[in-house]
Amino acid sequence: MDFQTLVKILRAGRVPDFHPDADSFAYADALDAQDGLSHLREQFIIPTRTSLKKRALDGTVPDAPSPRPRTNGSTKSSHPDKKYGDDDNDPSIYLIGNSLGAQPRAVRAHVDAQLETWASLGVNGHFTALENSPLGASWQDLAEECGRKFVPIVGAASASEVVVMNTLTLNLHLMMASFYRPTEKRHKILLEWRPFPSDWYAIQSQIAWHGLDPATSMVEIQPDADQYLATAAILAAIDEHADSTALLLLPGIQYYTGQLLDMARITAHAKARGVPVVGWDLAHAAGNVELRLHEWGVDFAVWCTYKYLNAGPGAIAGAFVHERHHGRDEPQDEDGEAKGSSSVWGAGQFRHRLAGWYGADKSVRFDMAKTFVPTPGAPGYQLSNPSAIDLAALSAALSVFGQTSMAALRDKALLLTAYAEHLLGKSLPLPSSSGNGDAAVRPAFRIITPANPAERGSQLSLLLLRPGLLDRVSRYLVENGVVFDARKPDVIRVAPVPMYCSFVDVWRFADVFRRAIAVSSA
Repeated sequence: MDFQTLVKILRAGRVPDFHPDADSFAYADALDAQDGLSHLREQFIIPTRTSLKKRALDGTVPDAPSPRPRTNGSTKSSHPDKKYGDDDNDPSIYLIGNSLGAQPRAVRAHVDAQLETWASLGVNGHFTALENSPLGASWQDLAEECGRKFVPIVGAASASEVVVMNTLTLNLHLMMASFYRPTEKRHKILLEWRPFPSDWYAIQSQIAWHGLDPATSMVEIQPDADQYLATAAILAAIDEHADSTALLLLPGIQYYTGQLLDMARITAHAKARGVPVVGWDLAHAAGNVELRLHEWGVDFAVWCTYKYLNAGPGAIAGAFVHERHHGRDEPQDEDGEAKGSSSVWGAGQFRHRLAGWYGADKSVRFDMAKTFVPTPGAPGYQLSNPSAIDLAALSAALSVFGQTSMAALRDKALLLTAYAEHLLGKSLPLPSSSGNGDAAVRPAFRIITPANPAERGSQLSLLLLRPGLLDRVSRYLVENGVVFDARKPDVIRVAPVPMYCSFVDVWRFADVFRRAIAVSSA
């Protein structure tokens, strides 16, 4: 089956039967030859084994091109018998976009443009867009420009539903400060059993801020024995706590297992059961999977930009606020009935939020008035002047997304991840050296990411099943040029990101991983 046929099968929620030769290097190379997005890889700088060992600045970056191997496994170099990936100057196997995306080459030009603007114009850079600048806007308008580029990535109705500001956890706090309105009757926050720690801390502290007890106001939805969080379990939890829930807050993709939740169905069910607010943490979903936040009726969402969006470590983040919250906000009583306006925002027409100067509408921002008039929509939740350097890096990263679509990226991601799963399956079961009959057939690992293609993004989480295996396998992978993520006690997460990862990368990883398991189990 060719590339597109395989994608159609995966889009239908089925796992394809790969060709008997699919575990060969030549098959991976052939998939790369059919990949319509392969050219995007050249727009990223992939660390090499040599650069990963760098411990002092030397003015260089691993800027060599990334050759596509021939079907015999050799490169287009002067060494026809050398397998691609054996040279320390070849790109590493970079499978950690779920933690930090590779650097887009455009970042340097965008940041340089910001620095030149600052040096040349000084403070006037806030209001002047240089004609040939890749930034495309003055500093004052750059966050709004980035917000417009996010519309197709997160599925907003317009740029008014998106704001670029702060970092993820701060934005989560700001959204909860506005949307979490506990009452004696409705005070619970429904969340998953294993949120990322920052989410747990934020939720717990928000509940305590309102004088409530997290032990009774935090409801954790539990997975099954395989760490799978079934949609039915989530819907059942919503049903059980619907009358006492103030906020449902879940991850679009569960960071530990890589499970993609059914955001559309869960949001619709919660709304139908009267849950007043549904929010989503999209740290592992934005730029990874197709999102339709407006269409799904999500109240708010937050995301970072340094994972699948490739904007750099600690990069400026984003938030979504549905347009139904942009207008008049009527205070409600215990039964959800309007009880008249008592807002402090002058005309009483905007949802309460923690306000700051940069959330004020630009038409009156420099009037320096005491009455807060927010920018309509999500941008009205801004607090402070955003860093122009951060925005420059984000603008560069989003420029690559402008050359493709989330649908095309999702197509490739589905196939990359399915191919990785297929190749890893060749390692199960792996014989043990102990001679024990049971141990001889016991697998060394299993994949805890759902097998259903519709229930995962660009990540596979591998649970190692033998004590002490994580450290030994991790060491071997590092020594062989694999950049990945280990989560103690026993999980290795790998993320083949479609923008810059190839099918040969996946093949190389599976080959190294199998050897790592064999060597570490001996």
